[in-house]
Amino acid sequence: MPVERWTSEQVLALAPDASSQKSARGLATPTSWSEWGVADGEPPTVWGLCKGSGKSPYQTCVDLAEPAYRCSCPSRKFPCKHALALLLNWAAGAVPEAPLPGWVGEWHESRAGRKAAAETRRAAAPSDPAASARRAAQRATRVGAGLDELDRWLADQVRGGFAGLDRAGYGHWETMAARLVDAQAPTVAGTVRQLATVTVGRPTWAEDLLGELALLRLLCAAYRRVDDLDPALAATVRARVGFPVPADDVLATEPVRDVWQVVGVRDEQEDRLTARRVWLRGRDTGRPALVLSFAAPGQALPADLVLGTGVDADLCFFPGALPIRALVRARHGEPVRVTAPAGGCGVAAMLDGYATALAAEPWLREWPVLLDDVVPVRGGTGWFLVDAATGDGVPVRGAEPWRLVAAAAGAPVTVAGEWRADGLLPSTAWKDGGLVWL
Repeated sequence: MPVERWTSEQVLALAPDASSQKSARGLATPTSWSEWGVADGEPPTVWGLCKGSGKSPYQTCVDLAEPAYRCSCPSRKFPCKHALALLLNWAAGAVPEAPLPGWVGEWHESRAGRKAAAETRRAAAPSDPAASARRAAQRATRVGAGLDELDRWLADQVRGGFAGLDRAGYGHWETMAARLVDAQAPTVAGTVRQLATVTVGRPTWAEDLLGELALLRLLCAAYRRVDDLDPALAATVRARVGFPVPADDVLATEPVRDVWQVVGVRDEQEDRLTARRVWLRGRDTGRPALVLSFAAPGQALPADLVLGTGVDADLCFFPGALPIRALVRARHGEPVRVTAPAGGCGVAAMLDGYATALAAEPWLREWPVLLDDVVPVRGGTGWFLVDAATGDGVPVRGAEPWRLVAAAAGAPVTVAGEWRADGLLPSTAWKDGGLVWL
């Protein structure tokens, strides 16, 4: 059965940056390719030979089921402009059916071999429970001491008053953050670093800062009695402090199978890393999920979940009071196009859901939402998404949402995005079966 074609919007959403999008569009012409084809095998694959500056063409192919990408060009971007251009041609229906050449088959075989070798190494990994327990106890002691110091520092900030903190610069916050890194509490250290941004350019910075300090104080208090907390809440506290959960432990939990709709993709800088947040929503369960990945400078981010598709898959969730972050354990078929995502709601129901989530996880930063039948409307203080049925509205944050406004053209649309305390940041919109990447 032929794999369902993606749209050009879905292809461009995979690009690592704007320059890759521009270059891919320039190569998305038949004259740039000396040979190409698509084969509906196992897995379905589109391949091509792209003319380059050298003597030999670049060998480019994409496994459409996972998806996975391969190109012989020297680019360190992933997927590269050649893979994106090939996909744009395929999305436009320009690539004919053709059998796979030998070099594509070799790529598939090598990938299968690497997966098998990784499974073997994982199964054979040695374990020393006693040594692991000792290391865990030592770290817990260091973290406890670091959070006690943070608690005293928080009290000093409030006792001394906030006057001048909006001009203190990053150094004021970095000193405490560095101590927390030394105490092996990296996540809370990152939260302290982010306090510098709270005091910049906000008329309500003092109120916002007090709220952030209160949440840190709550985290310190929760960690002191973490062993007495409900196990799910204790897992949340440890995660907010910076205790990692091994991927193998997550994948060993009971999976949740659904057709997971990819409704949003967003890349952001976190310290020196690029973080990619891929938001999913279960078609049948209505459950939200977050697949989170990181890449250091020069490294590629995973691009295996395509915006606007649905994947029949098993997801395993990280432990916590509000389990939302997940890993894909297994897939049960090829991705299918989603023309109208299921599981959306109105503005009032969205806010009720957010309130429930915040009660379970007070340190929640962003909450995934899928709003049905909302219209972008300009108000006195900015843009709002207004529920077409009830007239309820929520503010839109970020830059002027002109792509969303143009896509809606005054009519109701479905919008996916991230809700935070200061409003909704839209990421994707659907109208009349078409997807718009915002």
